[in-house]
Amino acid sequence: MQKLIAIIDDDQAIRDGLSSLLRSFGFQVRLYGSGEDFLNDEEGNCADIVLTDIQMPGMSGLDLQSIMNEQDPKIPLLVMTAFPEEALRQRVIANGAVCFLSKPFKAAELIHWIQHALEQP
Repeated sequence: MQKLIAIIDDDQAIRDGLSSLLRSFGFQVRLYGSGEDFLNDEEGNCADIVLTDIQMPGMSGLDLQSIMNEQDPKIPLLVMTAFPEEALRQRVIANGAVCFLSKPFKAAELIHWIQHALEQP
């Protein structure tokens, strides 16, 4: 069965690019322009992995991480940002994210972390 990855980013081009990449690796993908859209979609709860940006209008990726930790901490969260600050990385990882990716990142790096997340019990 194909694994479902939810991609949350306010940038349509990023969502589309990541969608194409992940589909080429055999994943199902759902795209969301905001954390609110993801949380309001019942299908989002079926995601095997969530890949989210941090800086977005409205709900940030950090806010989403807090809500996910309360609602369903078992869903692996991968975080990406174009503004990689060390304090932010430490906070995201300490709060349970699988990884902290700095945009732009290589496809192989993303696939590595997805496979790592899927191997976790």
